[in-house]
Amino acid sequence: MTLCWIDGAPGDSLSVKDRGLAYGDGLFETILVKAGQPLLFERHLQRLALGGRRLALGLDLALIESECQGFAAQLVEGVMKLIVTRGDGVRGYAPATDARPRRILQGSPLPAYPAAHAEQGIKLFPCRTRLAEQPLLAGLKHLNRLEQVIARSEWSDTEHAEGLMRDTTGRIIEGVYSNLFLVKGGVLLTPDLSRCGVAGVMRGELLAQAEQINLPARALDLQLSDLQKADEVFVCNSVYGIWPVRRFEQHNWPLGPVTRKLQNLVRGLLDI
Repeated sequence: MTLCWIDGAPGDSLSVKDRGLAYGDGLFETILVKAGQPLLFERHLQRLALGGRRLALGLDLALIESECQGFAAQLVEGVMKLIVTRGDGVRGYAPATDARPRRILQGSPLPAYPAAHAEQGIKLFPCRTRLAEQPLLAGLKHLNRLEQVIARSEWSDTEHAEGLMRDTTGRIIEGVYSNLFLVKGGVLLTPDLSRCGVAGVMRGELLAQAEQINLPARALDLQLSDLQKADEVFVCNSVYGIWPVRRFEQHNWPLGPVTRKLQNLVRGLLDI
């Protein structure tokens, strides 16, 4: 049975008036739990706080932190999904002035990703679905993920472990459920996410780690041509860490030294 809390108490049902259901009015975080501890938790809370301010949700971050710690202790090991919605509302887009944010915690077993993804690298699928630009929501892990749902439905084979998503102008942005990095001439490059895309927790951690090890890093607009000219390519998220990218369409890359060095750092952070 899946472990689930609603507003700090065991439960598995919601009001049909919840604005998260009606409008996707809320945020979520997917957090790896090991030995009863939520990993990279401070970064998750920081992103949640940013989203809460942007959406004016009025989140009680101290309460959320406390509940997450207690939930993780019960889960022990697995993936903890935190969802916060604006709570119940009435018909219409305008939020009620007395809306109370709802907190939902769900626990799941660790996903069984093939070890080969990390050890030998993966192949990316070229998604046709494009990401729309919306600077007000850019970087946030908001509840409307229909673009990703549609993109993920584009392939069902086991040959592709992840898909590459671009925006409506053609810039490369991210994977369907990961962030993208390139290595070119010893410099770590990642797409700028000021117009669309999710600013992943692992992406932020890798940029911080790069600074600590004196690895030059830049976030900028990237095109398919930049991807094709890269020396190394990898994707990352806060659950599986780093997967090298070996192939995209007709393009191939080696498992390079920068990717391997960052993989070793991440393994220590995530205990994988």
